Amino acid sequence: MQVDYSKLWARYKELGHKNKTDLIEMAGISTNILAKLTKGEFISMDSIQRICKALNCDVGDICVINKVED
Repeated sequence: MQVDYSKLWARYKELGHKNKTDLIEMAGISTNILAKLTKGEFISMDSIQRICKALNCDVGDICVINKVED
């Protein structure tokens, strides 16, 4: 499975944010979490919850899990 955060970046841009690093302070996440988001890697539910709270949205508003054929 692969995670797609393109919805997160679209929502982030909609809210007028340009610099992804601002999300670190807004959501209280680490630079490591931001790097994982940028690479499309899985992050903890705690981090997802923090991001959703900061952006006033739901999990489905920021990510999608895509099934990858083996």
